[in-house]
Amino acid sequence: MIKLRILSAIALLFACGAMANAQSVDTGGAAAMSDNGRPTRGMTQVSVESIYGSPVAVKAPVGEPPITRWEYSNFVVFFEYDKVIHAVLKR
Repeated sequence: MIKLRILSAIALLFACGAMANAQSVDTGGAAAMSDNGRPTRGMTQVSVESIYGSPVAVKAPVGEPPITRWEYSNFVVFFEYDKVIHAVLKR
């Protein structure tokens, strides 16, 4: 019984150590721009518009959760609610 408690305590210590190594990532602002100049996942609509300007066209939200599409001259940005989920280059 004592060995079981000792093993449980050791396992708990390892689990706590693993949680202490968590990292947070800032995805807002110009630093979130990808290498090819597109917005990256997690940026807000406000930050995209402040960095890239107003889109050429905005498509109304579709589905649940609502997916909105903003079209720029070189790329298209897809938002879920107000966060970027994907940005693709136009051909």
